[in-house]
Amino acid sequence: MNLQNLISLKKTELVTTLLIFAVIVTAVLSSRLLRLTSGSAVHFDQEIELTFSEASRLDSLYNLLEEKGVEIQRDELYWAANILGWRSYQRGRYVFEGSYSYNDFLSRMTKGIQDPTSIVILPGSTIPRFSESVSGKLYFDQEEIKAIFTDSTYLKEKGLTTEQLFGRMSPDTYLTYWTTTPKGFINKVLREFEGSISEDHLSRAEELGYSLDEIVALASIVEWEAKLSEEKARISGLYWNRLNRGMRLQADPTVNFALGERRRLLFEDYQIDHPFNTYLNRGLPPGPITNPSLSTIEATLYPEDHDYLYMVANPDGGHVFTKTFREHQVESEKWRIWLREQYRIKRQLEAEQEEANETEAS
Repeated sequence: MNLQNLISLKKTELVTTLLIFAVIVTAVLSSRLLRLTSGSAVHFDQEIELTFSEASRLDSLYNLLEEKGVEIQRDELYWAANILGWRSYQRGRYVFEGSYSYNDFLSRMTKGIQDPTSIVILPGSTIPRFSESVSGKLYFDQEEIKAIFTDSTYLKEKGLTTEQLFGRMSPDTYLTYWTTTPKGFINKVLREFEGSISEDHLSRAEELGYSLDEIVALASIVEWEAKLSEEKARISGLYWNRLNRGMRLQADPTVNFALGERRRLLFEDYQIDHPFNTYLNRGLPPGPITNPSLSTIEATLYPEDHDYLYMVANPDGGHVFTKTFREHQVESEKWRIWLREQYRIKRQLEAEQEEANETEAS
């Protein structure tokens, strides 16, 4: 083979190699470009929550995806993010499920298009329990939201005491963003409370001769007492009867509030010197002892008309209502007998379990 033929052969081989390389590069680029626009480039088998407590970049995103067990090609993710320009991500909570294109997946976090989180406020709660449940769904810790209730500047701005502020934490389900501030969330709930109180409610309170804050204070006692919704208006009527007769409310929940814990009360507990102890102080307590629901506030505004003055718990979770103290004593003794029997059964079961454990160990 002469030199000319050899050169020609080499040129042909080079052209062929370059063509093959070009085909491969084109195929790879075409594949990647197809993946770039594909609606199934990123797939989540189940709902995945990604949260960024601060502005983050690609490395943080990839590490978070790995931590969540999401299978994704690192090189392709970085390539797509660089091509599209979605390389930094805003603070927030983002929820993904199903399939996404790289553009849809990355752009949401770059633009900060968060998914709201659901916060459930339960009635009859306490500030610590409320703070713990809310902070568990948002970025701040419970001490930050708890501090709002003792923030003198904030309380003065709202014209409320700590108890009055918490009494307005309307039980409901709230949608809010993960990055909402503690004060922002409290303001949101306050607006919900204010929106739920109608002119009819205010007119009824005035008709009864009490302010809205006093109605909420009484409703908070009813909320604590009423395990059954159908008893709310009846319990409300009982306390109104006591107030109208000039009797002390003698509401056990106010003593529990004064003690700072929910438990069965002892004789000496009723003697605690505290402004919320309605066994020692006449009239309503200085503020709510918990956060009543709207239905409880309405049951307080529109009590059942009856002559009951006393009540005692029954085994069914409700109460036995009586008109005289003598009747109350009889029903209270029945309740004590039932409680003693429950304690006896519990001790017996614990003894039998302990004996069974010892027999098994031997």
